[in-house]
Amino acid sequence: MQFFHLMKKSVSGSSLSNWPDSKGNYNFCNFTGISCDDQENTIKIDPSGWSLSGKFPEDICSYLPKLRVLHIGHNSFNGEFPRGIVNCSLLEELNMSSIYYAGSLPDFSKLKSLRVLDLSYNLFSGDFPMSITNLTNLEVLNFNENGELNLWELPENISVLTKLNTMVLTTCMLHGEIPAPVGNMTSLIDLELSGNYLTGPVPKELGRLKNLQQLELYYNQLEGPIPEELGNLTELRDLDMSVNKFTGRIPESICRLPKLEVFQLYNNSLVGEIPAVIANSTALNTLSLYGNFLSGEVPQNLGRSSVMVALDLSENRLSGRLPEGLCSGGKLNYLLVLQNMFSGEIPESYAECKSLVRFRVSSNNLQGKIPEGILSLPHASIIDVAYNNLTGSIPGDIHNARNLSELFMQENRISGVIPPEISLAVNLVKIDLSNNLLSGRIPSEISDLNWLNLFLLQGNKLDSSIQESLSSLKSVNLSGPLPPPFIKGGMLESFSGNPEFCVPVFLHPLGPNFSICPQTFNRKKVNCISIIVISVGILVLGTILFLKRWFNKDKKVIENDDTLSSSFFSYDVKSFHRLSFDQREIVEALVDKNIVGCGGSGTVYKIDLNNGEVVAVKKLWSRKAKDSALEDQLILDKELITEVETLGTVGHKNIVKLYCYYSSLDLSLLVYEYMSNGNLWDALNRGKIILDWPIQHQITLGIAQGLAYLHHDLMPPIIHRDIKSTNILLDDDYQPKVADFGIAKVLQARGSKDSSTTVIAGTCGYLAPEYAYSSKATTKCDVYSFGVFGENKNIIYWVSTKVETKEGVMEVLDKRIMGLYKDDMIKALRVAVRCTCKTPTLRPTMSEVILMLLEADPCKFDCCKFSNKTKETANVTKNQLDF
Repeated sequence: MQFFHLMKKSVSGSSLSNWPDSKGNYNFCNFTGISCDDQENTIKIDPSGWSLSGKFPEDICSYLPKLRVLHIGHNSFNGEFPRGIVNCSLLEELNMSSIYYAGSLPDFSKLKSLRVLDLSYNLFSGDFPMSITNLTNLEVLNFNENGELNLWELPENISVLTKLNTMVLTTCMLHGEIPAPVGNMTSLIDLELSGNYLTGPVPKELGRLKNLQQLELYYNQLEGPIPEELGNLTELRDLDMSVNKFTGRIPESICRLPKLEVFQLYNNSLVGEIPAVIANSTALNTLSLYGNFLSGEVPQNLGRSSVMVALDLSENRLSGRLPEGLCSGGKLNYLLVLQNMFSGEIPESYAECKSLVRFRVSSNNLQGKIPEGILSLPHASIIDVAYNNLTGSIPGDIHNARNLSELFMQENRISGVIPPEISLAVNLVKIDLSNNLLSGRIPSEISDLNWLNLFLLQGNKLDSSIQESLSSLKSVNLSGPLPPPFIKGGMLESFSGNPEFCVPVFLHPLGPNFSICPQTFNRKKVNCISIIVISVGILVLGTILFLKRWFNKDKKVIENDDTLSSSFFSYDVKSFHRLSFDQREIVEALVDKNIVGCGGSGTVYKIDLNNGEVVAVKKLWSRKAKDSALEDQLILDKELITEVETLGTVGHKNIVKLYCYYSSLDLSLLVYEYMSNGNLWDALNRGKIILDWPIQHQITLGIAQGLAYLHHDLMPPIIHRDIKSTNILLDDDYQPKVADFGIAKVLQARGSKDSSTTVIAGTCGYLAPEYAYSSKATTKCDVYSFGVFGENKNIIYWVSTKVETKEGVMEVLDKRIMGLYKDDMIKALRVAVRCTCKTPTLRPTMSEVILMLLEADPCKFDCCKFSNKTKETANVTKNQLDF
């Protein structure tokens, strides 16, 4: 009993409330998390995931000498590794994963009975404990994400651990070569050495690991040819050797492996053909070979024998025809073959691939027409057929492309007219039809595409007349060559503030503030886009002159509750969309009665404009530079800069729209679209109406689509890093918008290993465990936050213990709203649980999340309508599932 009283005294946490406080005569074997043997000796302690804090008792085994299992992971104990644990001579399992433990590690040699040692996700420093080689009964060894250790090499005598079936040494400062004796560890099922600094060749001896199912060596500096001997690993299911320096050919022996499901070798220097035998695999679902120097034809039967989910062969030298049977299994999500030399036509069979999310075949030598049905794939978010030799017209069935956000068809020989039906693809954000043979008029219906922010048509034969309705495209960015008459005529000032404009090289001296146009632009043409530019430019010029005269004439100090100085009107202004208001109207409305919220970064105002529109304005006070030669030099708040740079360059229906920002010597303003239904947290917890399940599913799916756009449709990707219910805004129809990009991070270019940050950003409770402890942000961190159920730190653990049984699931769901939606709610619940898996690699991508949520759509059979959002029902769970 002494230990348990000591535990209650030194450790705090609500989960310990069922342990008695007094020193009465209690049967501690009945305590939660405690197991005893027949003699009532404590043999197991498992408070993992209890959100405990404080200091775990040092000399646990002086109190509990019979202890065999100690699981204390996923807590917040302070201090260093409790060294008294190494005196637990009977200990068989030690799991201390995901704790803030730092400092050096002890000698583990005394733990002769130890079978499981999991010290992953910690901050241990100093030398790696080579004493583990003395633990000959060890079966599981996990040091994942211990990036503070000194560089160390895997010792050759690691092979004495002949019982080891799992060895995970990822991102733990491992360098040097993989020792050949590892091949003698034939009990290994899982070998993961990724994210380190390993060099040299892969030893052929690894081919002896007859039981191996998973081999992860990605993100290292391994080199040389891939050993043919790996083809002896007949139990192998997952092989990832990406982002290394491998040369030579892909071994045919590996492609013959009967159980191989995932095969990834991207970003290496491999040559030769893809072995034809890989098409005979009945297990393969993921093949990613992009960023190599592969040549020849792709096996034409690929996908006919197995159910492919993802194929990425981009950035190689592959040629020949595209395989027709890639989607025979009906589950292909990603078909990416851009930047190769493929020829022939796009197979008609691809139009039946209803599961496709991304279809990219650009920069090849493809010919013929675009098959009917390609543009109307129901789940496709990107269709990219640019830079080919495609002919024919734009298929009229594009009106069914309800999920399509980006359409790239530039640099082909597409003819005919732009079909008015394109306006029914309501989620389009980017359209590039430039440098084709299109003719006729620009459809006026294009103005219905409210999310459109890129619309490129130059280099066609379009009628130069402009439909008046196109002026409503407020999100379109102006770009392209400025016509010579306007350059020579001294009107360049009218086009300032549009960084995508360029001038011909021979006129660059007249417009040095603009970039030089690429030579592909035709200097003799003034196409319809130029006319749009001219019209808007004149409008902008008039607005500038009007504002200049206004502000020069009237420099009075505005008197309001914030007592703004006259310097307030000296602004740096950057616009990302066409504006129908001026800055004075915004400034004059910054009064207390318009405040709708306050936060750590500033005050938010709701402003009704004279034109009838409503905007939200975030006001942030800026700081003046210290030790600056210019006393008034302004340092913009880092969060402001990040948010402006991020939101100013993205456009998606589920990303909040930033109209512009103003920056003066005193403060800075961000002007957004206004969201009438506030944020998701308020809607779930304080709303006057209670959202029913169809609306909550709509919100969940929309958030996933916004994050998928940031992660998969942008290059480089963007990590939000603070996904939570208060950062999700809701419009009139309860469509969600991801907001607050103040700590977002843009990932570095392909192949870079550095995705770390100097500080931990985000909100406690929503942080992925690997990010909280290592400060390394990845897209999987956003996936974790997306799946979090509320802000209770223990909610993830609680739900994960319930979803394995039918009774447990029913305990999580709110019985008052299940009805017709029970099965769909359970599907969504399981998606959230997968998103919060503690191992990042096991979490789905956001694109995969979208597909899973579509399967859980309560309205997929039109059995419900969204007009019932005011129905008096409860939320999905008693704990407010935020997803």
